[in-house]
Amino acid sequence: QVQLVESGGGLVQAGGSLRLSCAASGLTFSSYNMGWFRQAPGKEREFVARIRWSGSITDYANSVKGRFTISRDNAKNTVYLQMNSLKPEHTAVYYCAAAPLGSLNFDSWGQGTQVTVSS
Repeated sequence: QVQLVESGGGLVQAGGSLRLSCAASGLTFSSYNMGWFRQAPGKEREFVARIRWSGSITDYANSVKGRFTISRDNAKNTVYLQMNSLKPEHTAVYYCAAAPLGSLNFDSWGQGTQVTVSS
């Protein structure tokens, strides 16, 4: 059974940085595309970034381009989200998700990690 466990969230001041991690188990990690999504209070969950199984292709929501970077370490079964120059509007629960090779249908989800950016 696929298990995704996020960590690295917390409280940070505006302009600061955080690095989220997502440790995966129960799957052949290198055969999965991985993504990060977020849900702010009162809003629907939205796409943030995704990375293909090899790490060679990444995609970002326009709102985070140039500010967030997704990466992965297939040897450690871990995907990361480096978030720089954070703003209060980045406050949300951030979720890690997995999609099988050849698909961008993210059907396995972590429990989320809270990121709070204070002004």
